[in-house]
Amino acid sequence: MDFLDPSDPGDTADDEATVRPGPLWRHALWVVGVAALGVGMGWAGSLFRLGPDDYGLLAAAPGSPWTYVGAWAVTGLATAAVLRAAAARVPVPSPGTVAVLLLVIGTRLSLGWRPETPELTAMAAAALVLAGIWAAIALRADAVARKTPKPASPGAS
Repeated sequence: MDFLDPSDPGDTADDEATVRPGPLWRHALWVVGVAALGVGMGWAGSLFRLGPDDYGLLAAAPGSPWTYVGAWAVTGLATAAVLRAAAARVPVPSPGTVAVLLLVIGTRLSLGWRPETPELTAMAAAALVLAGIWAAIALRADAVARKTPKPASPGAS
């Protein structure tokens, strides 16, 4: 999902993780955009039922969805901010994709299931923890790469 990374619009390598530096406004715009995309896709997905009637993911339950959409919007901002903060320092593979997937799944499940506050809090915390783990793995890999000595070039004496 290169379109989620405004820092380098010319980069076409999907598998390549790059550092995403830039001004604070660009990071903030990215965070808001990714959160809105993830929550919006989850909300759109809740408009229909997935799977057969006996088992499957229910369509959005009746009632106001604003509590759940709001909770996932706040969670999305925090999740995307964690991933973007790490990506501004070290190469993080697909931070936008990870954030959007976490938000789509969380929003979709919340709107179909309508969990109580403790369950909703646990789901949001799980999304934040997963984003933190993804960022921590990238930070750790970069720290290990910096400590590893570089081999000498063959022509150097």
